[in-house]
Amino acid sequence: MELWYTEKQTENYGITAKIKRSLATEETPYQKLDMLETEEFGNMLTLDGMVMTTERDEFVYHEMVAHVPLFTHPHPKHVLVVGGGDGGVIREVVKHPEVEKVTLVEIDGSVIEHSKKFLPTIASAFDDPKVEVIVGDGFMHIAESREAYDVIMVDSTEPVGPAVKLFEKGFYEGLSRALKEDGLFIAQTDNPWFKADLIRQVYSDVKEIFPITRLYTANVPTYPSGLWTFTMGSKKHDPLEVNEARFHDIETKYYTKALHKAAFVLPKFVEDLTK
Repeated sequence: MELWYTEKQTENYGITAKIKRSLATEETPYQKLDMLETEEFGNMLTLDGMVMTTERDEFVYHEMVAHVPLFTHPHPKHVLVVGGGDGGVIREVVKHPEVEKVTLVEIDGSVIEHSKKFLPTIASAFDDPKVEVIVGDGFMHIAESREAYDVIMVDSTEPVGPAVKLFEKGFYEGLSRALKEDGLFIAQTDNPWFKADLIRQVYSDVKEIFPITRLYTANVPTYPSGLWTFTMGSKKHDPLEVNEARFHDIETKYYTKALHKAAFVLPKFVEDLTK
């Protein structure tokens, strides 16, 4: 008998993967967590039935969350990651020598523990001396912070459950207060095929708060539609005007110096969401 996992991404469309076995399942205080071993993508983490990351394609998302903002900001000494309990973003952040400290605030400690056990190549930087881990509410952490961070990365789930408030205008206002005078943030903002209205609203809200607002994309095969967007709000630094001297060699599989700016070249139907 074959076992298949299906994520129903809309009422009429889904993605499916053949499963070798279930590694772990837990009803945490916040969501249903499953760790699955798949034939095609290796170990896969799902939350509330949605794919969060897989061993095979995780590098795309994590590199594009981390390196685009860190090469945009000239002095990213203090970094905050909201969510990201699988550890992939902080793994990429600590590759930057100018980063002195990265704080990860993850609301669900079970995500961290299961990732350490079943996704060790992703969750490899939790013991790095630069990393501080807080199991707590990222929304409240932002609300209580003032001019504390150079760069903030919002690595949330899709806007359901505890992540809904991370897609609201009030949260982006909080991000602005938590950032230093030349700070910037980046947030994953879902896909343009099924969530166009969400992207349009987020971009509009961020643009009202931050002088520089940019949208960029990446290809993540196991995410809905495969085309994923990220929204950046910046007080001063424009990702399209990065000084060439800022780029230095780091080990990547997806992100490159040329791709940094190319990712901001949008298909017209996506560009239209920013108008």
